[in-house]
This record gives sequence, C-alpha cells and structure tokens, in this order.
Amino acid sequence: MSPPESSSFMIDPVWIAARLDDPSVRMIEVDVSPGNYRGGHIPGAILWDAYADLRGSDYLPIDESGLRSLLERSGVSRETTLVFYGYGAALGFWLMSARGHPDVRMLDGPREQWAESGRDWSDEATEVERTSYELGPWDPAISASREDVEDAIGDPETILLDVRSELEFDGERFWPSGATEGAGRAGHLPAAVNIPIDNFRTPDGALRSAAEIGAALEERSVTGDKAIITYCTIANRASQAWAGMKLLLGYPEVSVYYPSWVQWGRESDTPIE
Repeated sequence: MSPPESSSFMIDPVWIAARLDDPSVRMIEVDVSPGNYRGGHIPGAILWDAYADLRGSDYLPIDESGLRSLLERSGVSRETTLVFYGYGAALGFWLMSARGHPDVRMLDGPREQWAESGRDWSDEATEVERTSYELGPWDPAISASREDVEDAIGDPETILLDVRSELEFDGERFWPSGATEGAGRAGHLPAAVNIPIDNFRTPDGALRSAAEIGAALEERSVTGDKAIITYCTIANRASQAWAGMKLLLGYPEVSVYYPSWVQWGRESDTPIE
C-alpha cells in the first residue's frame, strides 16, 4: 500500500468543517497527554494518547490485539476516512498508512489552526459505536523492524537517520525532557546521521517546504538514492520526518523504526554509540 500523494493527504480546516456530519469520516487527535483534547477539540473527534493508547506500560508499541481493539472502540472500519490532527498527527497518519488503511488524511501543523480559522472547539464527549476491524499487515516499504535496523548498520546503501535533538544523539539525554538515569542507555545507533526534527518542521509544528527539507538533507548527504530508516524516541518525530521525505520530496525508500529509542536504548544487547 502506498500513501496518498501530498496533494490529497494534506487537508485543511475547510475540508474538515465540510465533513463534520459525515459518519464515514473519523477525526482523531493524537497527543502525548489528554490535556489539549479535554480543553477543547474538533467536534466529533476522539483522542489517541501516544503513550496510554499506542504504547504499553513498558513504552513499547501495543500489540496486534491492542491496536485492533483501539480501532474498534474508536468506531473505525476499513471504509472509514481517518483524519489525524494535533501534536502527533504524523504519527497517526504513518501508523495507519503502515497498516494498510485505505484512506488516511492529516491536518498538518498546529491544532490551533482550527480555532484560528474562526471555528469553535467542542467540550462534549464523543461517543462512537464500536466496530469490527480487520487489521492489515505491516507494510515493509514504510515500516522497519529491529532486525531491519540491525541489518542496516554498516550497510552503505542504507542511512539510519536520527531526528532527535543533539543532546539526545550525543547521549546526554534519553528522553527529550532530559531524564536519563534509569530510563535506559542514552546515545545513538552506530553510524547514524543526526538531523534534528526542527530541520523538518517550523516552530509551530508544520512541515517545512520541500526545498527547506531537501537542503537540510543534502547538507548531510541524506539523498533519495539510498534507503532511509528514521527513528527518534517513540516515533512521533520520526513519522513527521518520514512525511517530509516520502510525501513532500518523494524519496522512494523511507521507513520508520516504530519502537525507536525506547526499544533500542532499553535493550541490553543492542550496539550503541
């Protein structure tokens, strides 16, 4: 399954407003905490918490049954058009594209653009009817496993792209917030190239232009003639970088290592620099 072209996957508040009453469209806000959603959300939207819903208590991605259950209690079927917005919009978009969902869209940029366009937030609880969902397999073209990463180390035809901050890359932090002690081993994948996510997104969180992203990649010799595996801590930043490379620049081989540093840095047998 190939993700839609950039001209169709990017939608705006006007597109959303015209479909608020469409039962075949499900708006999903993705964030790392429920605070923003509880303070007001797009009418009819539900929340996916990147930690509580998409990962377990060990911070690793939820298993097959967990993801299927999340989709079913979110009222999603294979015929549903999924629209992701919020802090983790790219993560939701990439995840469901990687699982072969037929129609996935994304509101790029800050959630505040909904209100800034003159539309009201809703504080009403969104109730949906539970569905049945047949989960598709992982698309190996855009999702990378631990084994894929291991095989890529030392492969001159594959670039391991770390989009975390320099402090994380250099091993001074494990989590972006700064916590290191007891969290796992800090550092980076051997031979990884570090291009922090701010090279891919503007200060308000929207994707930069293709020209800006391309220039940042070219400066570090990250080119579309190589396979690229991108990672961060929980794959949120990695997914946004993937969107920039795959969907804006059209790089042919870009995948996301979903478990990211939360898996790699917490294992005892993984090589780390």
